[in-house]
Amino acid sequence: MNYLVLLRHGQSVWNKENRFTGFHDVELTEKGVEEAKEAGRRLQNIKFDQVFTSTLMRAYDTAQFALRAGGANEHLLQGDVYDMIRHDDVRERDYGDLTGKIKSEVKEEVGEDQFNLWRRSYDTPPPGGECLKDVVERVQPYYEQHIAPLVAEGKNVLFAAHGNTLRAMMVILGE
Repeated sequence: MNYLVLLRHGQSVWNKENRFTGFHDVELTEKGVEEAKEAGRRLQNIKFDQVFTSTLMRAYDTAQFALRAGGANEHLLQGDVYDMIRHDDVRERDYGDLTGKIKSEVKEEVGEDQFNLWRRSYDTPPPGGECLKDVVERVQPYYEQHIAPLVAEGKNVLFAAHGNTLRAMMVILGE
């Protein structure tokens, strides 16, 4: 049996502050590091053939901590870091004008209906940003070109990314 494992990054500094993060590059909190390590322990019996992640440090660092804690993937070590493919196409959704804003303040400012529409609808982006449909359109070609062929070959693949990127993957996979 082969695996395609989808792993969301651990808690970031802006997650903790309840801010819209999007493309902004922020570090993991201590809790986020522990979450990544726990994920790695849960995946300890899987030897991954390839790891994909976004260019944002919270996803990349999560993959690094998870692989180190899992202990089954030393074959991917390049010096003191794990070899993985990083790409902008699998970054988090761009929240545009909402980036950096505190979610509760935005909700108060625009109302619950508009807030939920921007946040959870499939095809309504926030001002200057992306909706989930846009993320699917960005992630799908990358998945089909780089990840799907490996899965079809029976390879084990770890995909460490972001909440909306993983939602897009679930749409792509038909889940």
